[in-house]
Amino acid sequence: MNTRKPLNEPVVTSYAEAPSRRISAGGVTYAYRELGPKGGIPVIFFVHLAATLDNWDPRIIDPIAKNRHVITFNNQGVGASTGRVPDSIEAMADDAYTFITALGFEKIDIFSFSLGGMVAQALVLKHPDLVRKLVLTGTGPKGGKDMDKVAGTTYYDMLRAALTRSDPKEFLFFNRDTAGKQAGKAFVRRLEERTADRDSPIKVKAFQTQLKAIKKWGRGTPANLSKITQPTLIANGDNDRMVPSVLSEDLHRRINGSELIIYPGSGHGGIFQFHDKFAPVAAQFLSR
Repeated sequence: MNTRKPLNEPVVTSYAEAPSRRISAGGVTYAYRELGPKGGIPVIFFVHLAATLDNWDPRIIDPIAKNRHVITFNNQGVGASTGRVPDSIEAMADDAYTFITALGFEKIDIFSFSLGGMVAQALVLKHPDLVRKLVLTGTGPKGGKDMDKVAGTTYYDMLRAALTRSDPKEFLFFNRDTAGKQAGKAFVRRLEERTADRDSPIKVKAFQTQLKAIKKWGRGTPANLSKITQPTLIANGDNDRMVPSVLSEDLHRRINGSELIIYPGSGHGGIFQFHDKFAPVAAQFLSR
């Protein structure tokens, strides 16, 4: 099953209006959205822990989709995609490869955040010829220091959010100072701009399996990141409690020629808090 866009459809450059599509490969039906002008190398977005198609910030996607073909997708077992979430990052990368090749792409750029950045690293190491450029945000390397503590931080902040009837992302992604609280609420509001044809929420078991995969990744043997020769942009806030900010610096040291941006006074969602600064930089990096 392939519900790709007919050629005569107008170009959509707003993520809030991007049509949802399906494609089946390897026994799984993947849910995805696409926007921006067709042609050239697409930018594939790899999403974070517990996230679905509805969790991408339109202030990040829309500026990139102005000039580039953008595709967001749910990996196996997430949101409206069928199948089961695998319990390893490497298996998630295999599923991503199945999805990308089913769409017929032989070369892509990747924009990734958090868990998505781990999957992106595994994919580029296994299929280096597939990837031209790599954006790694709010993420860290396999075997990185304290990476296996993500689950504890996540459950703690989910409890804090429940007690204050807030969205957990306000705690997990943003500092609890005035600027962070304002940025968190604004981010959550932006995620609600799409009102029609919203995605299915992630199931609890799928979320728990993702957490297990991250823990396994955190305790795994570090990969040889010097094998990543693609131009790479790394970004984070300076106070990431989920995936410690030092891991972004670790990635930068180990990926030759990579660029690093750290936003002061922000957390895991630094790129969302500073979307007005980061989106143009990311768009320029991907179009160079």
